[in-house]
Amino acid sequence: VQLQASGGGLVQAGGSLSISCAASGSIFNINLMGWYRQTPGKQRELVATISSGGSTYYADFVKGRFTISSNNGKNTVYLQMNSLKSEDTAVYYCAARRQNMAYWGQGTEVTVSS
Repeated sequence: VQLQASGGGLVQAGGSLSISCAASGSIFNINLMGWYRQTPGKQRELVATISSGGSTYYADFVKGRFTISSNNGKNTVYLQMNSLKSEDTAVYYCAARRQNMAYWGQGTEVTVSS
């Protein structure tokens, strides 16, 4: 499974940004996709996930502000980020789980200026 993330950039606090992740390769039986983020000196943290059945999970610090979704083919996952805060500045990583194996994409950088 290959994951290609895109859409990061610079945005002002309070603004919105959408990032996406396209899966390719052996995408059959991917049962979970999601986003993590990491800032220098901190551990990577889970942001949101979406299952193949459409169930979603959000970390408390993004609830009500971020929305995760996927396309009908389930090979692309999106993260709509609204009401961005400076503390949302991080490198965002796409991840997928298939047959109990985890796959990671390259990160996409999101910078929120205050």
